[in-house]
Parts: sequence; structure tokens; C-alpha cells
Amino acid sequence: MPIHVDIKDHIAVVTLDNPPVNALAPDWDVMGIFDGLSDNLDVRVAVLTATGDRAFCAGADIKARANRDPGAPPPPSGTGNRRMREMLYSIQECAVPVIGAINGPALGGGLALAASCDYLIASEKATFGLPEIDVGLLGGARHFMRLLTNWQLVRRLHYTAERLDAHEALSLGMVVKVVPHDQLMEAAMEDARLIASKMPLGIRLAKESLHMIENMDVKNGYRFEQTRTAILTRTEDAAEARKAFVERRPPEFTGR
Repeated sequence: MPIHVDIKDHIAVVTLDNPPVNALAPDWDVMGIFDGLSDNLDVRVAVLTATGDRAFCAGADIKARANRDPGAPPPPSGTGNRRMREMLYSIQECAVPVIGAINGPALGGGLALAASCDYLIASEKATFGLPEIDVGLLGGARHFMRLLTNWQLVRRLHYTAERLDAHEALSLGMVVKVVPHDQLMEAAMEDARLIASKMPLGIRLAKESLHMIENMDVKNGYRFEQTRTAILTRTEDAAEARKAFVERRPPEFTGR
């Protein structure tokens, strides 16, 4: 099975498992998995990672594509492209935060997967790049721009197919932390446990708000945030959080 899901203590760990380089597989039901996590109210945060250390995800399966007839027309429905888009959107739109634990190279479509997470923690073995130009493909640059706001550098990396290592990515703000490879999952789980300890409704509304305001101007973005604050402040959990703060004790959330 190329993707594993393990849920424990309100944390979902989603692991890509398609050796040797976790290339994108047509049977990956990423959308079904992340939509399922959104619907599971017991889940408060997710971690997306992959097996091994050769790659987080190397993107498209180039060996499989090499066997295709170059003169054959693409499927008229564009199902493959649509499936890829919806896969990425399902991560971005997941109702809970998604932490990317990047254990190796994230390339092409794999970089787009990583960029769809809320934020990234990287192993020292992680690299980031868009090698499509070297294998007759395009795509992924717009997702790269979610991680790297220097569009000139995105263009250069797209044209040259060069990669950034983990520490370069950290210096550019693409990842929040770089850790030794054998400490990657513990670093990601430490963050996940902290998030899981927060108000469940608050985290879900915060995720929705952050997703919606990403491309809004300040005026409309802040107005949207205020609508979510108005919803949250009327919940039992919000009242419990305020009461616990005054009484100087840990809150006991019920999800209501």
C-alpha cells in the first residue's frame, strides 16, 4: 500500500511509501485520505512524511512516462492533471493543520506536495527543486511560490533545475526548522502534540481562516478573521479557555 495513515492521540501521520523514491503513483488516494481527516473530528493535526531517506517525493514517475508513445494524444478529459490538482488542494484545504516532515528530496510534484502543507520541518537530507525542464515537463512553480516569495529565484531554479539544500531553504524561510535526519519525526511530532493540545474548534477555524485570507488584501482578510472570531467566541470551548485562564489551570476541551 503506497500510503499509510496512523491516528493516535488526535494526531494523524500520513506516510508516503512508494520505494525507491516515493514517486507519485496513480493509485494514491491523497484526496480521500485528507478529506477523511477533515471529517474525523478526533483528528486535530496531521503530519505528512515519507519512508526512507532517498526522497520525500521525487515527483512524476519518469520511468513510466519514458515508455509512453510520444505521439499519443493526452486523455481528452485531462483526468491525470485534474487528479493532481485536487490532490494538492485536499492538503491545502484540510480542516486541520498539516505539518510536512521532509525526509529527503522534494522535487517537482513532490515539491508541490510539500508546499501544500501548512509549514515544513526538514531533515538535513532534504533538498528542494523543480527538475521538470530536464525531463520534458513543466509545472510546480506556482506551488513553489507559496514557499519562496522571491519570484526571481523561483524562475532561476525552474530554468536551471538546480536544487536548494535544507539549510538554504531555512535561510530563505521555506522551512521553519532543519534537524538531523534521525530526529525529524520527533521534531514534527513535538509540534503536532503542541497543536493537538490546543482548542480543537479554534485550530480548525484558524486553519480555515489562514487558508481563506492567503490571497486577500488586509482589509478583507481581517474582516474574514473577525467573522471566525465571532463564531469561536460563542463556543463552550472558548468559554472554558477563558475560565481556565482566569483560574490558572489547564483547560478541558469538549469540542463544542
